[in-house]
Amino acid sequence: MKNLKIAVIGAGSTYTPELMNGFITRNKHLKVDSFYMMDIDKEKTEIVTGLGKRMLEANGMNSRVTITDKVEEAVEGADYVLGQIRVGKLDARIRDEKIPLKYDLLGQETTGAGGFMKALRTIPVMMDIAKTIERLSPNAWFINFSNPSGIIAEALLNNSDVKMLGLCNAPINMLRRAKEMLPENTKKFDYDFVGLNHLFWLTALYADDKEILQNLFLGGYKNNSLKNIPEVVYEEELLKAIKGLPVSYLNYYYFRDKMVKKCKDAELTRGEECKLIEAELLELYKDTNLKEKPAVLDKRGGALYSEAAVSVVDAIENDRNEVHVVDVKNNGALSFMDKDDVIEAKCIINKDGATPLKLNDFNNEHIIGLMQAVKAFEKLTVKAGIEGDYNAALGALLTHPLIGDYYKAKSVLNEMLEANKEFLPQFFGGK
Repeated sequence: MKNLKIAVIGAGSTYTPELMNGFITRNKHLKVDSFYMMDIDKEKTEIVTGLGKRMLEANGMNSRVTITDKVEEAVEGADYVLGQIRVGKLDARIRDEKIPLKYDLLGQETTGAGGFMKALRTIPVMMDIAKTIERLSPNAWFINFSNPSGIIAEALLNNSDVKMLGLCNAPINMLRRAKEMLPENTKKFDYDFVGLNHLFWLTALYADDKEILQNLFLGGYKNNSLKNIPEVVYEEELLKAIKGLPVSYLNYYYFRDKMVKKCKDAELTRGEECKLIEAELLELYKDTNLKEKPAVLDKRGGALYSEAAVSVVDAIENDRNEVHVVDVKNNGALSFMDKDDVIEAKCIINKDGATPLKLNDFNNEHIIGLMQAVKAFEKLTVKAGIEGDYNAALGALLTHPLIGDYYKAKSVLNEMLEANKEFLPQFFGGK
Protein backbone atom coordinates (compact mmCIF):
# COMPACT_ATOMS: atom_id res chain seq x y z
CA MET A 1 0.00 0.00 0.00
CA LYS A 2 1.10 3.54 -0.73
CA ASN A 3 1.90 5.80 2.22
CA LEU A 4 -0.72 8.54 1.96
CA LYS A 5 -0.69 12.19 2.90
CA ILE A 6 -4.18 13.38 3.80
CA ALA A 7 -4.88 17.10 4.04
CA VAL A 8 -8.00 18.18 5.95
CA ILE A 9 -9.03 21.76 5.16
CA GLY A 10 -11.29 22.97 7.93
CA ALA A 11 -9.84 20.54 10.45
CA GLY A 12 -11.19 22.53 13.41
CA SER A 13 -14.67 21.29 12.57
CA THR A 14 -16.26 19.20 15.28
CA TYR A 15 -17.01 16.68 12.51
CA THR A 16 -13.31 15.81 12.24
CA PRO A 17 -13.41 12.89 14.74
CA GLU A 18 -16.10 11.36 12.51
CA LEU A 19 -13.65 11.63 9.64
CA MET A 20 -10.75 10.18 11.63
CA ASN A 21 -12.97 7.28 12.63
CA GLY A 22 -13.43 6.49 8.95
CA PHE A 23 -9.68 6.18 8.40
CA ILE A 24 -9.35 4.08 11.54
CA THR A 25 -12.07 1.73 10.27
CA ARG A 26 -10.26 1.36 6.92
CA ASN A 27 -6.73 1.20 8.29
CA LYS A 28 -6.10 -2.17 6.63
CA HIS A 29 -6.87 -0.71 3.20
CA LEU A 30 -5.54 2.84 3.54
CA LYS A 31 -2.10 3.43 5.02
CA VAL A 32 -1.97 7.07 6.11
CA ASP A 33 1.58 8.27 6.71
CA SER A 34 0.49 11.79 7.67
CA PHE A 35 -2.54 13.94 8.35
CA TYR A 36 -2.15 17.68 7.81
CA MET A 37 -4.86 19.44 9.77
CA MET A 38 -5.39 22.93 8.33
CA ASP A 39 -7.66 25.59 9.84
CA ILE A 40 -7.54 29.29 10.65
CA ASP A 41 -9.05 28.70 14.12
CA LYS A 42 -6.01 27.53 16.09
CA GLU A 43 -7.78 26.89 19.40
CA LYS A 44 -10.52 24.69 17.95
CA THR A 45 -8.07 22.84 15.74
CA GLU A 46 -5.83 21.94 18.66
CA ILE A 47 -8.78 20.65 20.69
CA VAL A 48 -10.25 18.62 17.84
CA THR A 49 -6.90 17.34 16.62
CA GLY A 50 -5.98 16.32 20.18
CA LEU A 51 -8.91 13.92 20.19
CA GLY A 52 -8.03 12.77 16.67
CA LYS A 53 -4.50 11.88 17.78
CA ARG A 54 -5.78 9.94 20.78
CA MET A 55 -8.20 8.03 18.54
CA LEU A 56 -5.37 7.08 16.18
CA GLU A 57 -3.08 5.98 19.01
CA ALA A 58 -5.82 3.97 20.70
CA ASN A 59 -6.27 2.05 17.47
CA GLY A 60 -2.59 1.39 16.83
CA MET A 61 -2.15 3.96 14.04
CA ASN A 62 1.13 5.87 14.18
CA SER A 63 0.32 8.41 11.47
CA ARG A 64 2.09 11.74 11.85
CA VAL A 65 -0.36 14.59 12.62
CA THR A 66 0.59 18.17 11.79
CA ILE A 67 -1.47 21.28 12.56
CA THR A 68 -1.12 24.25 10.21
CA ASP A 69 -2.97 27.41 9.27
CA LYS A 70 -1.48 27.45 5.76
CA VAL A 71 -3.29 25.78 2.86
CA GLU A 72 -0.02 25.50 0.94
CA GLU A 73 1.68 23.46 3.65
CA ALA A 74 -1.33 21.19 3.99
CA VAL A 75 -1.88 20.39 0.31
CA GLU A 76 1.71 20.25 -1.01
CA GLY A 77 2.39 16.62 -1.88
CA ALA A 78 -1.02 15.51 -0.62
CA ASP A 79 -2.70 12.50 -2.14
CA TYR A 80 -6.18 13.47 -0.96
CA VAL A 81 -7.48 16.86 0.17
CA LEU A 82 -10.70 16.78 2.16
CA GLY A 83 -12.69 20.01 2.34
CA GLN A 84 -15.05 20.79 5.22
CA ILE A 85 -14.90 24.56 5.63
CA ARG A 86 -17.49 26.99 6.97
CA VAL A 87 -16.67 30.55 5.92
CA GLY A 88 -17.91 32.91 8.62
CA LYS A 89 -18.43 30.04 11.06
CA LEU A 90 -21.77 29.39 12.73
CA ASP A 91 -22.48 33.10 13.27
CA ALA A 92 -22.74 33.53 9.50
CA ARG A 93 -25.02 30.50 9.31
CA ILE A 94 -27.31 32.00 11.92
CA ARG A 95 -27.56 35.19 9.85
CA ASP A 96 -28.34 33.05 6.79
CA GLU A 97 -31.21 31.53 8.73
CA LYS A 98 -32.60 34.68 10.35
CA ILE A 99 -32.46 37.31 7.60
CA PRO A 100 -34.64 35.45 5.03
CA LEU A 101 -37.32 34.83 7.67
CA LYS A 102 -37.87 38.60 7.87
CA TYR A 103 -39.20 38.35 4.32
CA ASP A 104 -41.18 35.14 4.89
CA LEU A 105 -38.52 33.21 3.00
CA LEU A 106 -36.89 30.02 4.18
CA GLY A 107 -33.89 30.38 6.47
CA GLN A 108 -31.76 27.26 5.87
CA GLU A 109 -28.04 26.79 5.38
CA THR A 110 -27.99 24.89 2.08
CA THR A 111 -31.12 25.80 0.14
CA GLY A 112 -33.04 28.95 -0.66
CA ALA A 113 -31.61 32.37 0.21
CA GLY A 114 -29.50 31.03 3.10
CA GLY A 115 -27.79 28.37 1.03
CA PHE A 116 -27.28 30.95 -1.73
CA MET A 117 -25.44 33.30 0.62
CA LYS A 118 -23.33 30.49 2.02
CA ALA A 119 -22.33 29.69 -1.56
CA LEU A 120 -21.29 33.29 -2.25
CA ARG A 121 -19.04 33.27 0.84
CA THR A 122 -17.60 29.84 0.10
CA ILE A 123 -16.97 29.87 -3.67
CA PRO A 124 -14.03 32.36 -3.64
CA VAL A 125 -12.28 30.47 -0.83
CA MET A 126 -12.79 27.12 -2.55
CA MET A 127 -11.53 28.50 -5.86
CA ASP A 128 -8.33 29.65 -4.09
CA ILE A 129 -7.92 26.19 -2.51
CA ALA A 130 -8.45 24.55 -5.92
CA LYS A 131 -5.80 26.77 -7.53
CA THR A 132 -3.37 25.90 -4.74
CA ILE A 133 -3.98 22.19 -5.26
CA GLU A 134 -3.49 22.60 -9.03
CA ARG A 135 -0.16 24.33 -8.40
CA LEU A 136 1.28 22.18 -5.61
CA SER A 137 -0.44 18.78 -5.96
CA PRO A 138 -1.98 18.47 -9.42
CA ASN A 139 -2.50 14.72 -9.02
CA ALA A 140 -4.32 15.01 -5.69
CA TRP A 141 -8.01 14.29 -5.39
CA PHE A 142 -10.04 17.05 -3.78
CA ILE A 143 -13.08 15.57 -2.04
CA ASN A 144 -15.34 18.30 -0.77
CA PHE A 145 -18.24 18.08 1.65
CA SER A 146 -18.36 21.77 2.55
CA ASN A 147 -21.91 22.98 1.96
CA PRO A 148 -23.55 23.75 -0.35
CA SER A 149 -21.66 20.80 -1.81
CA GLY A 150 -23.39 20.65 -5.20
CA ILE A 151 -22.91 24.36 -5.96
CA ILE A 152 -19.25 24.16 -4.90
CA ALA A 153 -18.78 21.19 -7.25
CA GLU A 154 -20.55 23.15 -10.03
CA ALA A 155 -18.07 25.99 -9.52
CA LEU A 156 -14.88 23.95 -9.29
CA LEU A 157 -15.55 21.32 -11.92
CA ASN A 158 -16.42 23.98 -14.51
CA ASN A 159 -13.92 26.69 -13.54
CA SER A 160 -10.77 24.85 -12.45
CA ASP A 161 -8.68 21.84 -13.45
CA VAL A 162 -8.61 20.27 -10.00
CA LYS A 163 -9.60 16.60 -9.77
CA MET A 164 -12.56 16.75 -7.43
CA LEU A 165 -15.75 15.11 -6.28
CA GLY A 166 -18.58 16.65 -4.27
CA LEU A 167 -19.94 14.61 -1.41
CA CYS A 168 -22.86 14.59 1.02
CA ASN A 169 -24.04 12.25 3.74
CA ALA A 170 -27.72 12.56 2.74
CA PRO A 171 -27.64 9.83 0.03
CA ILE A 172 -25.92 7.23 2.21
CA ASN A 173 -28.32 7.98 5.08
CA MET A 174 -31.33 7.71 2.80
CA LEU A 175 -30.15 4.48 1.21
CA ARG A 176 -29.75 2.90 4.64
CA ARG A 177 -33.36 3.83 5.39
CA ALA A 178 -34.48 2.50 2.01
CA LYS A 179 -32.94 -0.87 2.82
CA GLU A 180 -35.12 -1.00 5.93
CA MET A 181 -38.18 -0.90 3.66
CA LEU A 182 -37.21 -4.09 1.84
CA PRO A 183 -39.12 -7.33 2.40
CA GLU A 184 -37.52 -9.74 4.83
CA ASN A 185 -34.92 -12.09 3.38
CA THR A 186 -34.16 -9.79 0.44
CA LYS A 187 -30.78 -10.84 -0.92
CA LYS A 188 -30.20 -8.25 -3.62
CA PHE A 189 -30.88 -4.50 -3.39
CA ASP A 190 -30.66 -1.83 -6.07
CA TYR A 191 -32.16 1.58 -6.71
CA ASP A 192 -32.60 4.36 -9.24
CA PHE A 193 -31.28 7.73 -8.06
CA VAL A 194 -31.79 11.10 -9.73
CA GLY A 195 -31.19 14.67 -8.66
CA LEU A 196 -28.85 17.38 -7.46
CA ASN A 197 -27.23 17.85 -4.08
CA HIS A 198 -30.00 18.19 -1.47
CA LEU A 199 -32.56 17.85 -4.28
CA PHE A 200 -32.79 14.16 -5.11
CA TRP A 201 -35.25 11.30 -5.30
CA LEU A 202 -35.11 7.52 -5.27
CA THR A 203 -37.35 6.70 -8.22
CA ALA A 204 -37.18 2.92 -7.94
CA LEU A 205 -36.26 0.34 -5.31
CA TYR A 206 -35.45 -3.20 -6.40
CA ALA A 207 -35.68 -6.17 -4.06
CA ASP A 208 -34.23 -9.24 -5.78
CA ASP A 209 -34.77 -7.44 -9.13
CA LYS A 210 -38.45 -6.71 -8.35
CA GLU A 211 -39.49 -3.03 -8.22
CA ILE A 212 -41.32 -2.37 -4.93
CA LEU A 213 -41.58 1.40 -4.69
CA GLN A 214 -45.14 1.78 -5.93
CA ASN A 215 -46.41 -0.62 -3.28
CA LEU A 216 -44.59 1.39 -0.62
CA PHE A 217 -46.48 4.48 -1.75
CA LEU A 218 -49.82 2.87 -0.92
CA GLY A 219 -49.24 3.34 2.79
CA GLY A 220 -47.66 6.78 2.60
CA TYR A 221 -44.06 7.39 3.56
CA LYS A 222 -42.76 8.78 6.82
CA ASN A 223 -39.61 10.68 6.00
CA ASN A 224 -37.19 9.56 8.69
CA SER A 225 -35.29 12.81 8.37
CA LEU A 226 -31.75 13.84 9.09
CA LYS A 227 -31.22 15.45 12.48
CA ASN A 228 -31.54 18.99 11.14
CA ILE A 229 -34.72 18.48 9.08
CA PRO A 230 -38.20 18.38 10.68
CA GLU A 231 -39.98 15.07 10.14
CA VAL A 232 -42.91 15.05 7.75
CA VAL A 233 -45.31 12.35 6.59
CA TYR A 234 -45.72 12.22 2.81
CA GLU A 235 -49.32 11.44 1.90
CA GLU A 236 -50.04 8.80 -0.71
CA GLU A 237 -51.50 11.37 -3.12
CA LEU A 238 -48.37 13.50 -2.95
CA LEU A 239 -46.07 10.52 -3.47
CA LYS A 240 -48.04 9.43 -6.51
CA ALA A 241 -47.65 12.93 -7.97
CA ILE A 242 -43.91 12.99 -7.27
CA LYS A 243 -43.34 9.35 -8.30
CA GLY A 244 -40.24 9.10 -6.16
CA LEU A 245 -39.02 9.08 -2.57
CA PRO A 246 -37.65 12.57 -1.84
CA VAL A 247 -34.63 13.46 0.28
CA SER A 248 -35.77 15.23 3.43
CA TYR A 249 -34.48 18.60 2.16
CA LEU A 250 -37.38 18.51 -0.31
CA ASN A 251 -39.69 19.05 2.66
CA TYR A 252 -38.82 22.71 2.16
CA TYR A 253 -40.20 22.59 -1.38
CA TYR A 254 -43.30 20.46 -0.86
CA PHE A 255 -44.32 22.04 2.45
CA ARG A 256 -42.73 25.48 2.14
CA ASP A 257 -45.30 27.51 4.09
CA LYS A 258 -45.32 24.98 6.90
CA MET A 259 -41.53 24.90 7.01
CA VAL A 260 -41.19 28.69 7.00
CA LYS A 261 -43.70 28.91 9.85
CA LYS A 262 -41.83 26.18 11.75
CA CYS A 263 -38.57 28.11 11.35
CA LYS A 264 -40.18 31.38 12.43
CA ASP A 265 -41.83 29.78 15.46
CA ALA A 266 -38.70 27.94 16.61
CA GLU A 267 -37.11 29.19 19.81
CA LEU A 268 -33.66 28.78 18.28
CA THR A 269 -32.49 28.51 14.70
CA ARG A 270 -30.68 25.32 13.74
CA GLY A 271 -27.43 27.30 13.69
CA GLU A 272 -28.00 28.45 17.26
CA GLU A 273 -28.69 24.85 18.28
CA CYS A 274 -25.49 23.78 16.53
CA LYS A 275 -23.53 26.40 18.45
CA LEU A 276 -24.69 24.85 21.72
CA ILE A 277 -23.93 21.33 20.47
CA GLU A 278 -20.51 22.46 19.25
CA ALA A 279 -19.66 24.00 22.62
CA GLU A 280 -20.71 20.74 24.32
CA LEU A 281 -18.59 18.72 21.89
CA LEU A 282 -15.50 20.87 22.35
CA GLU A 283 -15.73 20.44 26.12
CA LEU A 284 -15.96 16.68 25.65
CA TYR A 285 -13.04 16.71 23.21
CA LYS A 286 -10.82 18.40 25.82
CA ASP A 287 -11.08 15.33 28.07
CA THR A 288 -7.76 13.53 27.60
CA ASN A 289 -9.44 10.26 28.59
CA LEU A 290 -11.76 10.45 25.57
CA LYS A 291 -10.36 8.29 22.77
CA GLU A 292 -13.37 7.76 20.49
CA LYS A 293 -15.94 9.96 18.81
CA PRO A 294 -18.74 10.69 21.31
CA ALA A 295 -22.34 9.71 20.56
CA VAL A 296 -23.48 13.33 20.92
CA LEU A 297 -21.71 14.08 17.61
CA ASP A 298 -24.61 12.42 15.79
CA LYS A 299 -26.87 15.23 17.05
CA ARG A 300 -24.88 17.57 14.83
CA GLY A 301 -26.50 16.12 11.70
CA GLY A 302 -23.32 14.67 10.23
CA ALA A 303 -23.92 10.98 10.72
CA LEU A 304 -22.04 8.79 8.23
CA TYR A 305 -19.86 11.59 6.82
CA SER A 306 -16.83 9.40 7.48
CA GLU A 307 -18.51 6.45 5.79
CA ALA A 308 -19.27 8.57 2.74
CA ALA A 309 -15.92 10.36 2.53
CA VAL A 310 -13.40 7.68 3.43
CA SER A 311 -15.19 4.97 1.47
CA VAL A 312 -14.76 7.13 -1.65
CA VAL A 313 -11.05 7.62 -0.86
CA ASP A 314 -10.79 3.84 -0.46
CA ALA A 315 -12.60 3.22 -3.76
CA ILE A 316 -10.25 5.55 -5.67
CA GLU A 317 -7.04 4.48 -3.97
CA ASN A 318 -7.74 0.76 -4.28
CA ASP A 319 -9.41 0.92 -7.71
CA ARG A 320 -12.51 -0.83 -6.38
CA ASN A 321 -15.04 -0.08 -9.14
CA GLU A 322 -17.67 0.45 -6.45
CA VAL A 323 -20.94 2.32 -6.80
CA HIS A 324 -21.19 5.50 -4.73
CA VAL A 325 -23.42 8.56 -4.99
CA VAL A 326 -21.32 11.70 -5.57
CA ASP A 327 -21.51 15.08 -7.32
CA VAL A 328 -19.94 14.97 -10.79
CA LYS A 329 -20.43 16.38 -14.27
CA ASN A 330 -23.43 14.83 -16.00
CA ASN A 331 -21.55 13.75 -19.16
CA GLY A 332 -24.72 12.32 -20.72
CA ALA A 333 -25.92 10.31 -17.73
CA LEU A 334 -29.18 12.28 -17.71
CA SER A 335 -30.44 13.17 -21.18
CA PHE A 336 -32.41 16.18 -19.93
CA MET A 337 -29.40 17.92 -18.33
CA ASP A 338 -26.45 19.59 -20.06
CA LYS A 339 -23.20 17.66 -20.36
CA ASP A 340 -21.31 19.97 -17.98
CA ASP A 341 -24.12 20.29 -15.41
CA VAL A 342 -22.98 18.91 -12.07
CA ILE A 343 -25.49 16.36 -10.82
CA GLU A 344 -25.67 14.00 -7.86
CA ALA A 345 -25.64 10.50 -9.25
CA LYS A 346 -24.78 6.86 -8.82
CA CYS A 347 -21.21 6.53 -10.07
CA ILE A 348 -18.61 3.86 -10.58
CA ILE A 349 -15.61 4.91 -8.48
CA ASN A 350 -12.12 3.69 -9.30
CA LYS A 351 -8.57 5.03 -9.73
CA ASP A 352 -9.79 7.29 -12.55
CA GLY A 353 -12.43 8.94 -10.36
CA ALA A 354 -16.18 8.84 -10.83
CA THR A 355 -18.17 7.84 -13.90
CA PRO A 356 -21.91 8.56 -13.62
CA LEU A 357 -24.23 5.70 -14.53
CA LYS A 358 -26.69 6.48 -17.31
CA LEU A 359 -30.36 6.59 -16.30
CA ASN A 360 -32.30 5.56 -19.39
CA ASP A 361 -35.84 6.51 -20.44
CA PHE A 362 -36.42 8.88 -17.54
CA ASN A 363 -39.64 10.78 -18.16
CA ASN A 364 -40.74 12.17 -14.78
CA GLU A 365 -41.62 15.72 -15.83
CA HIS A 366 -42.04 16.93 -12.24
CA ILE A 367 -38.51 15.92 -11.28
CA ILE A 368 -37.04 17.08 -14.60
CA GLY A 369 -38.63 20.52 -14.28
CA LEU A 370 -37.56 21.05 -10.68
CA MET A 371 -34.01 19.89 -11.38
CA GLN A 372 -33.67 22.19 -14.39
CA ALA A 373 -34.96 25.18 -12.45
CA VAL A 374 -32.63 24.61 -9.50
CA LYS A 375 -29.69 23.96 -11.83
CA ALA A 376 -30.32 27.34 -13.50
CA PHE A 377 -30.26 28.88 -10.01
CA GLU A 378 -26.98 27.09 -9.24
CA LYS A 379 -25.30 28.30 -12.44
CA LEU A 380 -26.30 31.91 -11.77
CA THR A 381 -25.09 31.53 -8.18
CA VAL A 382 -21.69 30.30 -9.39
CA LYS A 383 -21.42 33.27 -11.79
CA ALA A 384 -22.26 35.65 -8.94
CA GLY A 385 -19.88 33.87 -6.56
CA ILE A 386 -16.91 34.00 -8.93
CA GLU A 387 -17.46 37.37 -10.61
CA GLY A 388 -19.29 39.35 -7.92
CA ASP A 389 -22.06 39.92 -10.46
CA TYR A 390 -25.04 41.54 -8.70
CA ASN A 391 -27.40 40.94 -11.62
CA ALA A 392 -26.51 37.24 -11.65
CA ALA A 393 -27.11 37.12 -7.88
CA LEU A 394 -30.53 38.71 -8.21
CA GLY A 395 -31.32 36.49 -11.18
CA ALA A 396 -30.40 33.43 -9.12
CA LEU A 397 -32.87 34.34 -6.39
CA LEU A 398 -35.59 35.14 -8.94
CA THR A 399 -35.03 31.69 -10.47
CA HIS A 400 -35.09 29.67 -7.25
CA PRO A 401 -38.47 27.92 -6.74
CA LEU A 402 -38.51 28.96 -3.06
CA ILE A 403 -38.07 32.69 -3.76
CA GLY A 404 -39.11 34.18 -7.11
CA ASP A 405 -40.73 37.42 -5.88
CA TYR A 406 -38.73 40.45 -7.05
CA TYR A 407 -39.21 42.69 -4.02
CA LYS A 408 -38.41 39.89 -1.58
CA ALA A 409 -35.44 38.73 -3.64
CA LYS A 410 -33.95 42.23 -3.96
CA SER A 411 -34.50 43.06 -0.28
CA VAL A 412 -33.05 39.82 1.08
CA LEU A 413 -30.11 40.00 -1.34
CA ASN A 414 -29.20 43.57 -0.35
CA GLU A 415 -29.44 42.86 3.37
CA MET A 416 -27.48 39.61 3.16
CA LEU A 417 -24.74 41.13 1.00
CA GLU A 418 -24.27 43.93 3.52
CA ALA A 419 -24.33 41.52 6.49
CA ASN A 420 -21.63 39.38 4.83
CA LYS A 421 -19.51 42.21 3.42
CA GLU A 422 -16.26 41.02 5.05
CA PHE A 423 -16.55 37.63 3.33
CA LEU A 424 -17.44 38.89 -0.16
CA PRO A 425 -14.32 40.39 -1.78
CA GLN A 426 -15.79 39.64 -5.23
CA PHE A 427 -18.62 42.11 -4.54
CA PHE A 428 -16.90 44.70 -2.38
CA GLY A 429 -13.27 44.57 -3.56
CA GLY A 430 -10.11 43.65 -1.72
CA LYS A 431 -9.42 40.67 0.53
